[in-house]
Amino acid sequence: MENKKVLFVSQEITPYLPESELSLIGRNLPQGIQELGREIRTFMPRFGCINERRNQLHEVIRLSGMNLIIDDTDHPLIIKVASIQAARMQVYFIDNEDYFHRKYTLKDSKSKYFDDNDERAIFFTRGVVETVKKLQWAPDLIHCQGWFTAMLPLYIKKYYHDDPLFMNAKVVTSVYKDAFTGQLDSRLAQKLEWDGHAIADIEVVNTPSYANLMKLAINFSDGVIFGSEAIDQEVKAYAEVSGIPVLQHQTEEMYVKAYSDFYDTILSE
Repeated sequence: MENKKVLFVSQEITPYLPESELSLIGRNLPQGIQELGREIRTFMPRFGCINERRNQLHEVIRLSGMNLIIDDTDHPLIIKVASIQAARMQVYFIDNEDYFHRKYTLKDSKSKYFDDNDERAIFFTRGVVETVKKLQWAPDLIHCQGWFTAMLPLYIKKYYHDDPLFMNAKVVTSVYKDAFTGQLDSRLAQKLEWDGHAIADIEVVNTPSYANLMKLAINFSDGVIFGSEAIDQEVKAYAEVSGIPVLQHQTEEMYVKAYSDFYDTILSE
């Protein structure tokens, strides 16, 4: 299945953000999968702390200009791109002045999570899909990495389920040691319902905790990968009894090949 198309959607990718387990996999996995013969596209949020000049980001005018309505408010979608020359791959960035022009990623200067992280995640999710639609590029498999991407499986399987580009796409979610404390905005389920999602599909996030957000992702995924050795135990247990394939944590030396084989398993079902 070398010629299959894989869409990577990651919360963090180095060198654009500091090195972490998630950002390193976000950087190295797409390259490794590409070197195994698959076609890839890679997306991340354009957080305000990313230095555009140093990383040579530039706006893609032909992809930008759409407005996305989040909670009954219009937000312009801006698409930027940069190249990782050593990997011969591009990274697309979802940008918006309201949501991403801040000096921090998910927390403010006092380490408090932004109150609108739920809307930022919805905007990022829809921005990725709308950009892929403009590219007219139909992924065979979509790999979501990090809790900020957790609503993408829901949107792929429900909101965009009848779109020809996505109707046959498989979704894999990686779970990392990136749990947040507290909850997202208490109106998250209401915002998703306003976006056309059925109450039954989103009731798990009536209490929008980290564990419930990841359960939402698992509910609409075709496979789950434990990206960290130690992850939230509630989420781990939920995944293991979900009935969908689960790939246990892999070592740095083994994960590219293991993930590729796991993709083949998911794609063959």
